[in-house]
Amino acid sequence: MKRIQIVEDDKSLSNGIEMTLGSNNIYFVKSESIKEAKIAFENYKINMIILDINLPDGSGYDYLKWVRSRSEVPVLILTANDLEINEVMGFELGADDYVTKPFSLAVLRARVSAILRRDKSEKKKEFIIDSFSFDFENSEFEKSGTKFILSPTEQKLLRILVNNRGQLLTRDLLFDRIWGNDSDFVDENALSVTVKRLRSKIGDGEGGVSYIQTVYGQGYVWKKKQR
Repeated sequence: MKRIQIVEDDKSLSNGIEMTLGSNNIYFVKSESIKEAKIAFENYKINMIILDINLPDGSGYDYLKWVRSRSEVPVLILTANDLEINEVMGFELGADDYVTKPFSLAVLRARVSAILRRDKSEKKKEFIIDSFSFDFENSEFEKSGTKFILSPTEQKLLRILVNNRGQLLTRDLLFDRIWGNDSDFVDENALSVTVKRLRSKIGDGEGGVSYIQTVYGQGYVWKKKQR
């Protein structure tokens, strides 16, 4: 059974979403505030989150950041903010989809179904990239058939990079996604050290080019193979 958390303070909309998505295979965990949402997230195994941005005790973006410091669970944002900058912020913080109000419940149902199918597919497969095999669920990593070991922090970094191949990820974003609420107590050089260690274990690609590219003054990107 899938558990979908609805974080929305508008009870009528929350109930409408539940009715639209309702099935025997979905259990809904409804929260009306960030405080309630955090408690529920800690007590249930959540498979997906439908998240409103404007909540009575803060911004849904703050809850998204909190979730991303703990989990890669899919998050779909609901908001009345239709400015491009708001959408970009949501994706940079780790949202999987973004729907602006008002919206069609039929469209929302289709978006949710697509995310759940994609999430199920991704969990079943390994990442096969060039000569690499990355199995994050079982913490098994191979290059050309030879296994190598990654620390939990290195695994977090690698997973974020390969999930966003070809996209620039800023240092601040990576720092927050890897260390979350503990980031204030982590040395600012920790990310650079983690990247260096991961590079040494992965090695270089064709022509001696590193898979993890540095964009100076901004962040890092996993280099996509040129077609």
